[in-house]
Amino acid sequence: RPGAREPRGAGMVPEEPQPPGGPIAVGEEIQEIVDRETRAWSDRDVETLLDVFHPDMVWPWPPDAATHDPAGWIFVLGRYDRGRWGENWRELFASHELVHNRRRTVKIEVTPEGDGAYAVVDIDTLWRSLEGDDFPWRGRACKVYTKVDGRWWMIFQTGLLDYGSGNDERAVPGP
Repeated sequence: RPGAREPRGAGMVPEEPQPPGGPIAVGEEIQEIVDRETRAWSDRDVETLLDVFHPDMVWPWPPDAATHDPAGWIFVLGRYDRGRWGENWRELFASHELVHNRRRTVKIEVTPEGDGAYAVVDIDTLWRSLEGDDFPWRGRACKVYTKVDGRWWMIFQTGLLDYGSGNDERAVPGP
């Protein structure tokens, strides 16, 4: 077959294709997007936040961090709509102060082709309303990215789920 890789020796398996720039370089690109999104939340920068999301993104959300079964998840914002999503976060930023925004990337995985990736991120963010009520975001998210026309976009994210600190020593620490 033209273009097929031949094993280098008896019983050897051909090398896996590597994404352009290598998996480490792509992983660094994904980490930069995670960091940019984190900064956008911390800085209350709606425009930068919206620029992370692919126009076809949908974002189902569990009603609580213990609802691991997607059959119980809901849509809060629907399919990506820059105006609607932006207004939602402008309202949040106007009505809440950010107490802290701690995020830690646990893992980044890149497709062999270098056109898709996901980042597992532990999130511990606390918003406080002007009335003094806490609005915590705490758990583990899987952020999924796609590369379209040379640009990385977030195409999907699971809602924040609690996997329990007993299951993984890397779980988000308490405040």
